Amino acid sequence: MAAREAAHERVSTFLVSSDRAQASGNEIREALESSNDEAKVEAMEKAIAALLAGEQLPALFITIVRYVLPSENHQVQKLLLLYLETIEKTDANGKLLPEMILICQNLRNSLQHPNEFIRGVTLRFLTRIREEELLEPLVHSVLANLEHRHSYVRKNAVLALDAIWKLPRGELLAPDAPEVVERLLAGEADLSTRRNAFHLLVNHARDRAVAYLLSNADRVAEWGDVLQIAALDLTRRVCGDDPAQRPRFLKVVLALLQARSTAVVYEAAVTLVGLSSAPAAVRGAAATFTSLLASQSDNNVRLIVLDRLEELAARHPEVMREALMGVLRALAAPDLDVRRKALDLALDLVTPRSVEEVVGVLRKEVVRAAAASAGGSGAAGDADGGAEYRALLVAALHACAARFPAVAGAVLDGLADFLGDASAAAALDVAHFLRELAETNPELRPAALDRAIEGFPAVRAPRVAGAVLWILAEYCTSREDIHRVIQLVKECVGRLPLVPGEGEEAADGGGEEGRDAPASPAAASVAGPIARSRPAVLADGSYATQTALPGSPHGGALAGGYAAAPGVPHLRAALLAGDGFLAGILAASLTKLVLRLRTTRALPAPALNALTAELMLLVASALRACEAAAAADGGAGEGPDADALERAADCLRVMAGAADPAVAAREAEVWLASTRAAFAALLADRAAARAAEAARDAAARELQPDDAIECAHLRGAHGARAPGEPREDAVAADVARATGAAAAANAGAGAAPGAARLSKVVQLTGFSDPIYAEAYVTVHQYDIVLDVAVINRTQDTLQNVSLELATMGDLKLVERPASHTLGPGAQRRIRANIKVSSTETGAIFGNLVFEGTGYNDRNVVVLNDIHIDILDYIVPAACTDAAFRAMWAEFEWENKVAVATSLTDEAAYLDHVLAATNMRCLTPASARRGDAGFLAANLYARSVFGEDALVNVALERGADGRLAGFVRIRSKTQGIALSLGDKLILKQKGV
Repeated sequence: MAAREAAHERVSTFLVSSDRAQASGNEIREALESSNDEAKVEAMEKAIAALLAGEQLPALFITIVRYVLPSENHQVQKLLLLYLETIEKTDANGKLLPEMILICQNLRNSLQHPNEFIRGVTLRFLTRIREEELLEPLVHSVLANLEHRHSYVRKNAVLALDAIWKLPRGELLAPDAPEVVERLLAGEADLSTRRNAFHLLVNHARDRAVAYLLSNADRVAEWGDVLQIAALDLTRRVCGDDPAQRPRFLKVVLALLQARSTAVVYEAAVTLVGLSSAPAAVRGAAATFTSLLASQSDNNVRLIVLDRLEELAARHPEVMREALMGVLRALAAPDLDVRRKALDLALDLVTPRSVEEVVGVLRKEVVRAAAASAGGSGAAGDADGGAEYRALLVAALHACAARFPAVAGAVLDGLADFLGDASAAAALDVAHFLRELAETNPELRPAALDRAIEGFPAVRAPRVAGAVLWILAEYCTSREDIHRVIQLVKECVGRLPLVPGEGEEAADGGGEEGRDAPASPAAASVAGPIARSRPAVLADGSYATQTALPGSPHGGALAGGYAAAPGVPHLRAALLAGDGFLAGILAASLTKLVLRLRTTRALPAPALNALTAELMLLVASALRACEAAAAADGGAGEGPDADALERAADCLRVMAGAADPAVAAREAEVWLASTRAAFAALLADRAAARAAEAARDAAARELQPDDAIECAHLRGAHGARAPGEPREDAVAADVARATGAAAAANAGAGAAPGAARLSKVVQLTGFSDPIYAEAYVTVHQYDIVLDVAVINRTQDTLQNVSLELATMGDLKLVERPASHTLGPGAQRRIRANIKVSSTETGAIFGNLVFEGTGYNDRNVVVLNDIHIDILDYIVPAACTDAAFRAMWAEFEWENKVAVATSLTDEAAYLDHVLAATNMRCLTPASARRGDAGFLAANLYARSVFGEDALVNVALERGADGRLAGFVRIRSKTQGIALSLGDKLILKQKGV
């Protein structure tokens, strides 16, 4: 039984899925014997489905010969050919069955039929026949069809000859086929027929194909696109086997670079890079790719072309730097992924010679993006990703200035205007750029401080305001600059004290008129949002009051700042809204300014004391305003946390001054020197990390003394490659990656033979069940393939054996597997495809249903569940600290896992978490160095579907030496957070 089923799989090239119950042989026979063509069509479909499901219908063959062969209906004739393809045409010894003689005569008649459709489908059927005895009498008719008047017949006749020549004795069946096809190719006008004929010569008479191509090298640009692609395929094959032939084909490839079809142009550029690594060839391929990048509107095509340009940049960086401006033309694409990829590639290609030109292009692009956003009415204009695109451009300019300090001045002029940008990410990157510029470039520090002071009133996001305040407090050392900053802060805070409800009065600085004027609705919205309360039922059945606050138009502090009434500074609006973190930064900044004035003795003592008292009142008012805003919100607002209150108290104590001069000197040193030293150390660590990564990349490209060197001229015949040598055929490499063959080879490279495959086998039933089943699970990126082997453990024939599967999670069964019949001891392999749409831990469960003699009408064997591991879809990734914080605030799903482990070392536990979750640690090693007794680290990973997974590890070593703390997991979807948490809990049990 198993041998017959294997034979069906061997002779048939198609699958039929049918949810209907299989018809009996008598029903099919009665329908075939009728004179109704529609009934015959339905009966033939049922017969083909039954044969593919493993049924044996030997008595049906004679009925089909008597009643179906004479039919003139085209659909019936096509189904007849599918039936002939499905049935077994040889006996157990491999000899052709005697009844196939009738079929052979019918096929000969069909090849000579006056209707071209009948001839064409019959010729197409012959391409799927492997029995040489059946094909031998038909070769003459196939050759005769090469001269048919209709191109449909001619192109299928060429395909039939190609299939015949692939057989073991194909050259003996049609020895003169290459000569005949070559003559046909010389005079053929139909493009598809020419392509098929050329393909036959490529496969079986390569010398003739090469001669034809080189003789028509001057006219190859006039060929059709499918024939041109076939010519490129021949070029890759010939040059891969014999590299000495490359110069002969360069003319053909260069001519196809000017083809009308963009697909041909792309393939020609890829082929040119494979043929030659000369700078001229690489330069021509790069120019072709960049022109495709600018001319194509399909974003998928642009992404593919950018991938090819990245490969060229990795192998030929010097030549690719000349195509830098062509890469930047991709910024005109509306898709954000294309822009991001183009910017990343451009930053890798920037040199000191081209950086000024690149900065100019990026500055123009920033201005254009800002104008487009302004023309789209602010937030509505940013709905298409304009804010994120501006953030990418700002980050690119920042990177250029960091790598090439000579252009920092030009970048400063282009970026400083975006401190008040509506995009918090872009504005924060500008603030970070100003901070690094002030530290690393003393010549441009005054200009950076001036631009920070000028742009501070327009800053919307509190995070950006805090960063600018730190810059001004840290690097303003002269008396004039300090007075400018203090006056700026006073203007942005407004009249004191900060009382909720007086937002509009603060805008005009106070006064009797302003004090007596009624508060406007806008000022009221700044002072505090109107809370709406309603009763709510708690989980225990009791009642409580639920308070809801209206959202900010800018989405809060992280998105773009708090809503400010017209004329009310953004800093005052943030403090009135209860931003305790910003209040703490403001207190620390003013403390540094007071200490700097005190240490430099730039003011007389009475003036300094008066200024100090005024600034202490400002700090106290800011804290009181935050506390009042939190109290007005019923405790739901942010307000100052314990850390902010403690830091503000320290600031007030330091500003008041210490009685002991030595203590005051130590405090001044800590506040004025240690913070800048910490920031300088942070920049040094980042530079060291970049240098280490560059060194690793350079080391990866170097060859070690014992590495193999590939010599093209020393290869064996037909380009034979030793195991482990790199592939030159890009198509073969792509197919290997798509089918999972490359991943499987890499996974099992270091394991014992068969060990990697056995580790993926899941037992579905027990050994005592009537049917034993086990599944081999193959996980690709977007689909899961289950190869289920079922074995009949009984001595009875089991009919209608069907595998019924169901899924849990974001898994979807593509099609229902067909039913089968299992004889005693027979086995069958059933394949099921499952599509994956998101990164969630899913489960596949189901049962085997069958009917058999001596059993009930319907028997069910429940299968064990198959759980899909989330780590198959999670890969380590990297992101900036600002992006991590923004995603952490945005993502709503959180899973909090308590630390329960026997490990006593914080670093060892962090390494264990990294291995268990397949994530990357964003916290630098310098921040985790030492034995402080506690550890805080951020981890990040991205799924193959583009979903982000964030993890924060917070540990503390107790007095007993055991670790305690929490691992918090956040994601945009619930499934990732729960799945990673379950995985971590499971991995913690063993350590």
